[in-house]
Amino acid sequence: MTNQAFNHKNNKVKYHLNAQSSDAVAISASNKVNQKYQQQAIKVKNLDTTKKIHIKSQKGHFQKLRTIFNSLLIALFFAIPFIQYQGQQAILFDLDLQQFRFFGTTLWPQDFTLLAWVFIAAAFLLFFITVFWGRIWCGYLCPQTAWSFIYVWVEEKIEGSSNKRHALDKAPWSQKKLLKRTSKHLLWSVIALLTGCGFIAYFVPATELYVDVFSFSTSFWVGAWVWFFAACTYLNAGWMREQMCLHCCPYARFQSAMYDANTLAVTYDAQRGESRGPRKRNQSTELGDCVDCHLCVDVCPTGIDIRNGLQYECINCGACADACDETMTKFGYAKGLIRYSSENEMAGIKVNRFMSLKFVGYGLAFAAFIAIFAVDLQQKSAIELNILRDRQALYRENSDAQIENSYTLKIRNKTQQDRHYELATTAKQTYVINADTQLFIKAGEQLTYPVTIVQAAPMDSHGFSKLTLIVQDISDYSQQVAQDTNFYRP
Repeated sequence: MTNQAFNHKNNKVKYHLNAQSSDAVAISASNKVNQKYQQQAIKVKNLDTTKKIHIKSQKGHFQKLRTIFNSLLIALFFAIPFIQYQGQQAILFDLDLQQFRFFGTTLWPQDFTLLAWVFIAAAFLLFFITVFWGRIWCGYLCPQTAWSFIYVWVEEKIEGSSNKRHALDKAPWSQKKLLKRTSKHLLWSVIALLTGCGFIAYFVPATELYVDVFSFSTSFWVGAWVWFFAACTYLNAGWMREQMCLHCCPYARFQSAMYDANTLAVTYDAQRGESRGPRKRNQSTELGDCVDCHLCVDVCPTGIDIRNGLQYECINCGACADACDETMTKFGYAKGLIRYSSENEMAGIKVNRFMSLKFVGYGLAFAAFIAIFAVDLQQKSAIELNILRDRQALYRENSDAQIENSYTLKIRNKTQQDRHYELATTAKQTYVINADTQLFIKAGEQLTYPVTIVQAAPMDSHGFSKLTLIVQDISDYSQQVAQDTNFYRP
């Protein structure tokens, strides 16, 4: 073999060895990256929906705020139907009369676009708040959360702490267990019945409803709806609880579309807390600050472990943060291992929430629909006028050889007070109303009023011409409504 051939073969062997070595280095680096990723990845844990969650009672700053907001919500829920305005219920959806009274304003079915603007604006306000504070609605203002915590409070007062409730679940039936369970469900039923009455009081006068319900003198349908919503409250707050949040509420499913890197959420600081592990107080250790006490899971209403990262089940109530702060204080560590924070804050990136496109977009959408609502409300008329022509004859000639047309007017007083109105035409010299033009209509009622209009002056044209009728409030001429119709002649 020549020296040239030998050197070529030797270089070829070296090339293959170097290539294998490079592949090995690349595979090793890839494995290290994968191992690092696996350490940082959020652990996914399937919730055991067959096991009942007994929430451990927890005190703290965020739970104090939640209690205040929940109590205010419940107090307003029951108190609002009893607010009186001008001698009647201030807020009432009167289904019998097909009207919605809101203090001095009455909305009819044709005005319900106003409620549509309100609901759309409320939705964008919820999105706006979610971008900034996450699921703060769920944790502090949602009725499901408020009533669930009431039921948990009753359960705790009767059956004891979470550990005692778990033990009672496993204990065989006895007189003591039967007494506790009966007392609990009886109080739950009373709260459910009051809640059903409170909800229906927005549709039936509250001062009459409670008396009728507890004297068993309600009509069939009113009683049926009260008991229906009582049953829903009993099932949702007493039995389903977190299942409503996990499986029934759509908000939990699409909340991620509203989150961004600056959204505040209850977050576990893994960099500070890991590696977690139990230890004694004042013990020197190389472990992270998390002592793995499991309290953050025990106090969670949905039973999740916040240390596994952001999860759609989290309702941002802050119970785990209060529990963790209490533990950190006992061990002499700084608070905030679990806290309200954002992805950028955890990464040490400067946060400017007010420049977020979602934040600005939802805020502008909310402001736009509020403006639309205000304009629509300003243009709402307190009088409604519909004109129906006589279908049997387009026109007729009276004994004075004058052409006359017959109409039926439907005039509704959409206010909450009795009103006097005046009926007129825009062409008083040409057309004369052959009927009494002074009208009286009671509050919220509709007057069906037949009128005959006579052509008082001769017209050069034939066929028909436009005629405008006006109904105006005598006490306030700015309150008026006009509608066009046709006047026919030969």
